[in-house]
Amino acid sequence: MPQATPRRLPAPPDATQLLAGPALTPIALIRAMVMAFDARGMDPSAALAQAQITPAQLRNPAGRITATQMEVISGAAMRELDDEALGCFARPLPWGSYGLLARASLSSPTLGVALKRWCRHHGLLAPDATLAVEESGEVVSVALHLHRDPGPMAELCAVSLLRNIHGLASWYVDSRIALLGAQFPYAAPPHAEAYAVLFDGPTRFDAEHAAIHFDARYLSLPVRRDEAAMNQLLQRALPLTVRSYRRDRLLVQRVRQVLASRPQDAHNANDLAALLNTSPRTLHRQLRDEGASLQSLKDESRRQRATEMLLRTKRPIKQVAEAAGFQNEKSFIRAFKGWTGKSPGEWRGQ
Repeated sequence: MPQATPRRLPAPPDATQLLAGPALTPIALIRAMVMAFDARGMDPSAALAQAQITPAQLRNPAGRITATQMEVISGAAMRELDDEALGCFARPLPWGSYGLLARASLSSPTLGVALKRWCRHHGLLAPDATLAVEESGEVVSVALHLHRDPGPMAELCAVSLLRNIHGLASWYVDSRIALLGAQFPYAAPPHAEAYAVLFDGPTRFDAEHAAIHFDARYLSLPVRRDEAAMNQLLQRALPLTVRSYRRDRLLVQRVRQVLASRPQDAHNANDLAALLNTSPRTLHRQLRDEGASLQSLKDESRRQRATEMLLRTKRPIKQVAEAAGFQNEKSFIRAFKGWTGKSPGEWRGQ
């Protein structure tokens, strides 16, 4: 999403910056960019050299590069090809196209409106691909439907487009949008394990079309950015990923939902974090940032579930304890006394 007419390009990172951090991005994505150069009879060596990607790395099927190298090679290739789609579509998207799309959606009141506008406008620029926001109950998908076979560019096309819109959506609402999963219409590549880094949640291959999935409640979040923020973003938009956002503005709601729907699978922070596709440390930190704690949310959920069952059913205390997410009856009774001052049996009979 670079600017249409940037006044000055940022200085390229030095070798230390380029190679800093883990090398996790598959080299297969870079080989697809090289194909775009080849298709136009252009030499990619300058762009590769700028990102310090060697011929040996390019030939290695198991090769990986750092996030900074990916940023540099992508930016250089987009400028040299004058195509921000990097050869993925029949019609090139000139430098500034994605900036235009992002700016056109900035005035949207909510994320849902912004994403629908972005997808609709993208179709005007690249008619051989349709992006759509598809809602199904509590889950929303941003789906990519291709009207022509991109051939060997299929992976670069799907990965770059979906990461682009995912990152932009997170930026619009200033929130890390946690994915529930992603799917792709091709067989699992040899580097399939890298998709756990590229996209949160489980990844499914050999699907009908490409898509990312997330909680539909994100759509109602307001767009929090303004024109000044957009101008700043467009100076260096390529690093835009959800990894930049530590806050998830729906995290408390998502934790409550999991605790209510799957209490027996969320006994501790490790289990809950796995269900939410995050780490226990991140889970605790983000809840603390929102003025909550995991223990308080667990107590709230367990107390509500237990009291409802004690009032509305005649199930034994042991079964109530299990249904509320306790591992044994003794710990349930102890916790219930802490909440109410009475044992579950005393409270039920009052």
